[in-house]
Amino acid sequence: MPRFRSSSLAIALAIAAICGRPTPAAAHDGPGPHSHEGSMAKAGREMAAAARNLWASLTPEQQSKIGFDFKDALRYDWHFIPRPRKGLPLKEMTGEQKALAHALLASGMGQSGYIKAETIISLEQILANLEKGSGPARDTEMYFFNIFGDPNASGESKQPWGWRLEGHHLALNFTIVGDQGVAGGPTFMGTNPAEVRSGPRQGLRILAEEEDLARKLVKSLDEAQKKKAIVQAEAPKDILSMAARKAEPLSPAGIMTPELNDEQKELLNSIIVVYAERLRPELAGSDLGKILKAGVDKVGFAWAGGLERGEPHYYRIQGPTFLIEYDNTQGNANHVHSVWRDFTNDFGDDLLKKHYEAAAAGHGHSN
Repeated sequence: MPRFRSSSLAIALAIAAICGRPTPAAAHDGPGPHSHEGSMAKAGREMAAAARNLWASLTPEQQSKIGFDFKDALRYDWHFIPRPRKGLPLKEMTGEQKALAHALLASGMGQSGYIKAETIISLEQILANLEKGSGPARDTEMYFFNIFGDPNASGESKQPWGWRLEGHHLALNFTIVGDQGVAGGPTFMGTNPAEVRSGPRQGLRILAEEEDLARKLVKSLDEAQKKKAIVQAEAPKDILSMAARKAEPLSPAGIMTPELNDEQKELLNSIIVVYAERLRPELAGSDLGKILKAGVDKVGFAWAGGLERGEPHYYRIQGPTFLIEYDNTQGNANHVHSVWRDFTNDFGDDLLKKHYEAAAAGHGHSN
């Protein structure tokens, strides 16, 4: 079975657990449990601490803007386009509050994901300079934080809560159920411009790996493989799942993993890891572990559009548990949309189902 490659400790632990290999003692980074459940509990505690620190720094008026009931419909109302949003934007925070907001963001992200998120936000100034007021209002501080439910909920109650950062080309959603688990998703990142072509930041490509690895994979295919992988000559104008509440598997699936050679399998795995590692290692490891458990042989790769840089193109990777979509067609193929969707656990659906079932059975408490 092909294996994902990653430097992430949590991902290595997830793969070792599924493949039945013993965990090296050297992997332990301190006392206490190092199970999947233990690492998820740690992730939840760190997010809760970061959210409490931010909340405590806010005025009552700011708290009324950022705080929502966990069951508020806004939690599912997400998008990646410029539009009016509810929540507390960075623009309305003090310097101290902004630092605490960025700490909350960091609590959910892997190192690469945090860098990408912050750099995506910075592109708003480049867009403002390019558009000179001809487009939507661009502002690096019009990124909104929401806290759903109470991050103080912990201990025996295990009340679900969540948080989100959202703005143009960035939507990061997290759901936490006490020490029972954490779910990240949907996770959307986009870039406009995909490549900065002038000015002091000329050459910047925030999502370069996502594009270059996939192009290398599709160009490595032989003609028979391309007939399966390239599902249409023209790329769609956007990702097909858009901002749907629930993502559904897309058809055709393209070329399946068993039809790839070893080098191509490694490329496909590398792309998946790049997307997974946008989130912190425990969440990335959980997502990759689910893919392995469901069967790597059931993962497919589909491409549409041109094969050369600068040509409009699209791809998707999907298996039984997940969907990755990438589209670069707008702005003369210099405008990327990319997303990771979980078919059963976006917004913590699967996690919450287990929580409420346990509560109904008398083993917990619902909110």
